[in-house]
Amino acid sequence: MTDVTHDRIPLAALEHGTPFADRHVGPAPAELAHMLDVIGVGSLEELGQSAVPEGIRERDLHLALPEPATEAQALAELRELAGRCRPHAEMIGLGYYGTVTPPVILRNVLESPAWYTAYTPYQPEISQGRLEALLNFQTMVADLTGVPVANASMLDEATAAAEGMTLVRRAGRSKSPRFVVDADTMPQTLEVLRTRAEPLGIEVVVADLSEGASGLPEGEFFGALLAYPGASGALRDHEAVISEVHERGAMAVVSADLLALTLLRAPGEMGADVVVGTTQRFGVPMGFGGPHAGYMAVRKGIERQLPGRLVGVSVDSDGNLAYRLALQTREQHIRREKATSNICTAQVLLAVVASMYAVYHGPAGLKAIATRAHRMASVLAERLRRGGVEVVHGEFFDTVVARVPGKADDVVSTARREGVNLRRVDGDHVGVSCDETTTRARLAAVWKAFGLPEQPDVDELDAETPDALPTSLLRTSEYLTHPVFHTHRSETSLLRYLRELSDKDVALDRSMIPLGSCTMKLNATAEMESITWPEFSGLHPFAPAQDAEGLLRIVSDLEGWLAEITGYDAVSLQPNAGSQGEFAGLLAIRAYHHSRGEAERDVCLIPASAHGTNAASAIMAGLRVVVVRCDDQGNIEMDHLREVVEEHKDDLAAIMITYPSTHGVYEDTVQEVCGLVHDAGGQVYVDGANLNALIGLARMGKFGSDVSHLNLHKTFCIPHGGGGPGVGPIGVRAHLAPFLPNHPLQPAAGPSTGVGPISAAPWGSASILPISWAYVRMMGSDGLRRATLTAVAAANYVARRLDEYFPVLYTGSGGFVAHECILDLRPITKSSGITVDDVAKRLADYGLHAPTMSFPVAGTLMVEPTESENLAELDRFCEAMIAIRAEIDKVAAGQWPADDNPLVNAPHTAASLVGEWNHAYGRDVAAYPLGTRVAKVWPPVRRIDGARGDRNLVCSCPPLSAYEG
Repeated sequence: MTDVTHDRIPLAALEHGTPFADRHVGPAPAELAHMLDVIGVGSLEELGQSAVPEGIRERDLHLALPEPATEAQALAELRELAGRCRPHAEMIGLGYYGTVTPPVILRNVLESPAWYTAYTPYQPEISQGRLEALLNFQTMVADLTGVPVANASMLDEATAAAEGMTLVRRAGRSKSPRFVVDADTMPQTLEVLRTRAEPLGIEVVVADLSEGASGLPEGEFFGALLAYPGASGALRDHEAVISEVHERGAMAVVSADLLALTLLRAPGEMGADVVVGTTQRFGVPMGFGGPHAGYMAVRKGIERQLPGRLVGVSVDSDGNLAYRLALQTREQHIRREKATSNICTAQVLLAVVASMYAVYHGPAGLKAIATRAHRMASVLAERLRRGGVEVVHGEFFDTVVARVPGKADDVVSTARREGVNLRRVDGDHVGVSCDETTTRARLAAVWKAFGLPEQPDVDELDAETPDALPTSLLRTSEYLTHPVFHTHRSETSLLRYLRELSDKDVALDRSMIPLGSCTMKLNATAEMESITWPEFSGLHPFAPAQDAEGLLRIVSDLEGWLAEITGYDAVSLQPNAGSQGEFAGLLAIRAYHHSRGEAERDVCLIPASAHGTNAASAIMAGLRVVVVRCDDQGNIEMDHLREVVEEHKDDLAAIMITYPSTHGVYEDTVQEVCGLVHDAGGQVYVDGANLNALIGLARMGKFGSDVSHLNLHKTFCIPHGGGGPGVGPIGVRAHLAPFLPNHPLQPAAGPSTGVGPISAAPWGSASILPISWAYVRMMGSDGLRRATLTAVAAANYVARRLDEYFPVLYTGSGGFVAHECILDLRPITKSSGITVDDVAKRLADYGLHAPTMSFPVAGTLMVEPTESENLAELDRFCEAMIAIRAEIDKVAAGQWPADDNPLVNAPHTAASLVGEWNHAYGRDVAAYPLGTRVAKVWPPVRRIDGARGDRNLVCSCPPLSAYEG
């Protein structure tokens, strides 16, 4: 018998395979050893001790998290939790409806890393695919709403309405603080409006507009929000109301159902200034509330007031049609406290789904889906009437409200026993909404719930039932006339179109994306797998909580784990973007001061290095911004901080800092900063954008912070999706917990003393929370700490390798950076004329995505390699940057002309290499700058003319002739 005991591996070590952390963390042990050697430390632990200030570092911190699960175990647990969810036939309505995601879109967009791992298209030359998809989205919205300019999506319907309110306030001439809201507005929208309005001094006036303009209040107001259709389902012609609103010097916002607009007169044709809503029912599952792409469209003349992102049409340097983000000067990192909104992300992935739903179905298909939903509602209402049940409204699109005096609870409970969720309006009224998924069987169950057991011949009833759409509101104008909405009817055609678009983009499936401040790490397949399971995706956000037991367990687990990771006492998962988390955190601080009778505390200190959303959020929360200077090392200038704290000791509300700093440094004064502000009666807000550099090493809630938002789409692996979805929950210490967001339709979503809802849905983008749950569940305490230290190691490795070529601008104690580093190109630009733009575009020729340009310092590149990239990819980036420096040196030495070199001409398309070549460098240098002909991503367009795109703003699909020209 052979003795093999000397190399036997214990069964326990073999039983479950490779730990997930070994898959998530990119560098293998030998690679990591090499990286640490270059950095000059002996281990990850030594790196952590050297880089992280001792005062905040928690020694031997072991987070109280479950022992890490394998992928198979985590998925099995998620399956068990999914089994504890019981989606019904959801006929609640209120802005959330059943829909069918075409499988070709489900598989090739929602479940495709080519789409979900992409970042915001700040490098448009390698983002043409998603930009085209977003242009389709904008065209779809503009066509259906009848107003000419739509943005590239909003966070949800309620926040879109709130943005509409603030847009018409700043764009209009009225000085009145009053904003009129139709009483038939969705209840969650009304409450989000109130949350947003109060700190801005806006008075929300609810008015019954069922009888038209006579319902408008006396006196002045700056705008009005009209519901079309209303929450009750009622359909009303708002043209006279809009005319009166205009006559009185105000502007009109219409909240419209996009699917209904395939049958109904467009709001723009009634004179609406702004139209808002959601595209959820365009193929995006309800998902217990999100994520969904809201929309906003505006009339001509106010398009430059639009919040969020706007895709525009321009040309590249060869004159070819090309897409880009237009009006980028509105970006928050530029405008800061003058920003028109704090929104810096959108819902790109979901907007792509909605746009492709329209592309696949086309105008005729969408109209057929809308007609079916309407006919189901019409037949439903007719049977109720014949059975003696009063139907409140005679004209509606898809929602019927029935009057059942004193019996609403009985009807709703009976329907639940039949597998259907209805809406309890009040004790006397029940709402029923039909949608794309409504069947005859569901109608029969509803009739039975109303006490009408005899089932009619539905075809006969259908033939005898007229439509419930008023003739005056029937749509006569065309929509979706562009060829893209008529070309891809077959699955084969759409499949190829989706592949064609994704091939034009660089996402994480093709390259590292070393964007500083953005944390583009691995989004593991095991983390992503469950989000499209029907048990999670099919839940209505206002269904009884017991229907979502499994998903609410995920919410509870994640809240507890995030509290443990950050050192806070309570967490809210409602904010559906980092910007909304910032707003919620500042509202909690403001409410806390007000509760103590210190309403005069309204000053928010913000370091000059901060991301611009900080200042914008503070303004939205009713605070005054005072900027704190930074010193030559990028740190908060402590003497100036002491000065402004003393000056504002009686009115100081808070300071907002980012830790590690936006400059990528662990500032060793952070505890002193917190102490100064607390001593003056203020609160400390730590922006959690850089939490990726803290987990397992230090906890914000323990070193002096009172509140933070956490970017789950950064540190906790929710993918960026081309610029959204995002989740931005907040963690707070106990004294701020009473002021977390709540929700009018789900009491369990927050404290009764809360600040009101921040987002339309009680738990925000609930359906993607399983991604972060799975990440934490599989990594465990040790895995998360290892990820943090590896991210810090990767950034320091890149900094060490590139410092000789591109000086690292800021470092902390001992010359270390945190999880990102800033490369200073300003001296190079001065000596050679080569800019950060040129370097970024040239990286595309190397098959790489550029780092963050000119933020937080103009003329620099901020690099964040994350823990997920292996040594080969880190070296590929470093070698490309070193080669680019050699190219710059040739320009500086005069070997290549300043106006004709591979950098200023970058990026190079395959087409640009064909035919006559009159450049000072060879084709090989343009195409394969490292000399080896390896597989690479070819940019589909040359450098795009941004200024031309802004001067000639085109934000919907151009006519076909433009493509041919």
